[in-house]
Amino acid sequence: MALYKYSALALLALRAVSVFAAAEPAEEKLEESPVAPNLALSVSASFPASEVFGVKLINGHATQALLDFTNSEKEPVTVAVVGGALSSLQPLKPGTHPSAAIVRNITSVRYDVEIPAGEKQTLPFTFTNDLNPGELRLNLIAVVTSKAGAVYQVQAYNETVSVVEAATSIFDPQIIFLYLVLLAGFSGTIYFIYKTWLEALFPQTKRGGKGGERAKRSSGGSKKAVDVKDQDSAAGVDGPAVTTGATAGKAYDESWIPEHHINRPAAKRVKSGTSKK
Repeated sequence: MALYKYSALALLALRAVSVFAAAEPAEEKLEESPVAPNLALSVSASFPASEVFGVKLINGHATQALLDFTNSEKEPVTVAVVGGALSSLQPLKPGTHPSAAIVRNITSVRYDVEIPAGEKQTLPFTFTNDLNPGELRLNLIAVVTSKAGAVYQVQAYNETVSVVEAATSIFDPQIIFLYLVLLAGFSGTIYFIYKTWLEALFPQTKRGGKGGERAKRSSGGSKKAVDVKDQDSAAGVDGPAVTTGATAGKAYDESWIPEHHINRPAAKRVKSGTSKK
């Protein structure tokens, strides 16, 4: 029950801190959040994925910060909640509410981790952003409770960061799917235009019928007898020539055929009837 009470107080403290932090001008160095002088606790934040030129928050990608707590107290302390906000660097106009500078509040993470006296503890803090690219101020606040029940606000990070877009690759599945959709839409549009307007401008020739009909049209529908000499010359090149009519019997050499096969005897007709008695 006591932990729940401390967490509720910590969340209220975080909301108040985000408003007061946004009220200060960007050009002036922000003062640390109020911490009791008798609380010997230090916090520092580091970003493992940061570059040499500063911390970059990539849209759509999780950003991880490592919070290093050093408890120099004689009694243990409890890290209740860690949260923060991204605020604009532009100074506020006179009379403007301090919360107007806050671009986005970062979702608070509840820990309830106890750090023994004289010990160090590293806690990961991960958040995701989706904002317009630009320069913003990142303010991270840790809410700590003592053994006696007092609530303290410790500033972990208060620096300028850059919000950038994620680098796109040609092998990204989303990019490949987008290219396929665009290609399908373009192909369908071209096909529709061709079938609607362009096909009528290019008439197609009708194909002929069967092979026999095409042969008749090519030969003019007439058959001519082929001379025996032409047949012999054609037979020596492309095989035996095809002839029709009376010349069919003279398209081969008859000297090697037996005579009784050529001159077959005529069949005699037998008269049928009753014999006379």
